Amino acid sequence: MGDSSTFDGHSIGAGGTFAAPRLALAGISKQYPAVRANDNVNLVVAPGEIHAVLGENGAGKSTLMKIIYGAVRPDAGEIRWEGRAVDIANPAAARKLGIGMVFQHFSLFETLTVGENIALALDEKFDMKALGKRIKEVSAEYGLDIDPQRHVHSLTVGERQRVEIVRCLLQNPRLLIMDEPTSVLTPQAVRTLFETLRRLAAEGCSILYISHKLDEIQELCDTATVMRGGRVTGNVKPRNETHASLAQLMVGHSLPDYTRRPHQPGDVLLSVKQLSVASDDPFGTSLDNVSFDVHAGEIFGIAGVSGNGQAELLAALSGEQHGGAKADAVTICGKPAGKLGAGGRRKLGFAFVPEERLGRGAVPAMSLAENALLTGHRQQMVRSGWISAKAMRGFAERCIQAFDVRCGGPDALAQSLSGGNLQKFIVGREMLQAPKVLVVAQPTWGVDVGASAFIRQQLLDLSARGVAVLVISEELDELFDICDRIAVLARGRLSPSRKTGETNAEEIGLWMAGLFDGKGGAMPPPAEEPAHV
Repeated sequence: MGDSSTFDGHSIGAGGTFAAPRLALAGISKQYPAVRANDNVNLVVAPGEIHAVLGENGAGKSTLMKIIYGAVRPDAGEIRWEGRAVDIANPAAARKLGIGMVFQHFSLFETLTVGENIALALDEKFDMKALGKRIKEVSAEYGLDIDPQRHVHSLTVGERQRVEIVRCLLQNPRLLIMDEPTSVLTPQAVRTLFETLRRLAAEGCSILYISHKLDEIQELCDTATVMRGGRVTGNVKPRNETHASLAQLMVGHSLPDYTRRPHQPGDVLLSVKQLSVASDDPFGTSLDNVSFDVHAGEIFGIAGVSGNGQAELLAALSGEQHGGAKADAVTICGKPAGKLGAGGRRKLGFAFVPEERLGRGAVPAMSLAENALLTGHRQQMVRSGWISAKAMRGFAERCIQAFDVRCGGPDALAQSLSGGNLQKFIVGREMLQAPKVLVVAQPTWGVDVGASAFIRQQLLDLSARGVAVLVISEELDELFDICDRIAVLARGRLSPSRKTGETNAEEIGLWMAGLFDGKGGAMPPPAEEPAHV
């Protein structure tokens, strides 16, 4: 960091004085039954340093972070905190040292409020009224507005991410571990967060930063440790690298460019006409007269900031919420589906990848084979009312092989997979059912660059085979990479669509703030900053 270097695990400042690192790991190893997650890992983080940890999904990054936070016990190795050896027995011990962590998969209780969830992480006495006021102050300061009175079950994925970040920042950590913190934040909120992290670092707080967004790593981080297969394979200064060189360090090979076979969009296979849905959640966003078509062989993208009606639209499309909808409000392959439930829509050729992997996309405590059965049971897995274990396992094995899912086999529990590998399994499970219409939400959220490229290429290949693909994502780069047309969902209203080559991130960004008139034109900006931005 700056002009400092290291010697014997201690940092040497510009004045030549020795200072113990904030954190030093030596020989950390962790063995699980099917995989060696960490293998003799060494890592040094100086005070005030923003240090990235890079690697593919399954490289051992999250396990290492959980060891530092006390959520996982290492089998071997030593942890030194500010020059002294420590045994971090549990997260409470980590917090007492000054270590805070924002997890990629949220650790929130659904039936409690935001304030109550944050209170559970506090080890000292508190007053709920004062805590609520503090939550509002900190969340506003960091550009992560949340209401402490809202129940977690009513929050979108993006809003839950905000709760995790604010909960951690309230603890005034001396080491802040951030696991994919910007996956569901807007570009504006990311900039605000980066300003905050830089301020924290300038005040001496160390930051361990895990992200698959290489531009973020290069912009924010001083140094980076690269992991592959549970081992440290290198240490670099990200600003001295290119995207290509960082990606190659992570995955061990260069990434191919996206390829798309020539094709012409065909008939409309998914049609939504004047869909208006009142949200069941008093804090949700109702849909207001949403209409769009997706053609065979086309990828249609819907951008937008989390909390603007995406959850309501996905529930209305998947059939999870269909009460009150007109039969022709949703048409699948020419047949009215607005009154059909999830099973009826799947019979018409509909497939669905929800944004929440654990809990909705897959049951955590069930095996991959059992999770394959949940939506793929029509693929010869059930015969005359009897489940075929052989067919179930065979389908799961095909999915594992075809989509390069790194796991312990079809009997591996869904919760044992890294986020990226579980996402590849869920996407593969839906694609292998040969759908005519695929709706996928946040397809590469928290997924490494190699797996992201693979999933996006699979979506391109699927559309080239004549499937109508709808992608709902907060990743603008992703939408511009693979979509034929893009629209924006803002405050429950859908903007006009644009061909990808006829728009840009600036226009889409304005539309994400609700600045469109419904006729393809931009509106003047309002006097105040719009909500949800």
